Amino acid sequence: MELNAGSIAGKIWTALSGTEGLTNKQVKRLTKLIDKELFLGLGWLLREEKITIEEQGKEFFIKLI
Repeated sequence: MELNAGSIAGKIWTALSGTEGLTNKQVKRLTKLIDKELFLGLGWLLREEKITIEEQGKEFFIKLI
């Protein structure tokens, strides 16, 4: 599972790269991840201190650090 989480995190990182940040829905659409995978990858990136997440209403805004 750890290898898969790292791969998922890489997809999210790639989607965020070169942007000022994206919402969780935008990341999900670009990466074609399901909710479970998206949040697994976001958790990985948060633990590694690679992203910040801000709550915006019912969505999250995700940015690379």
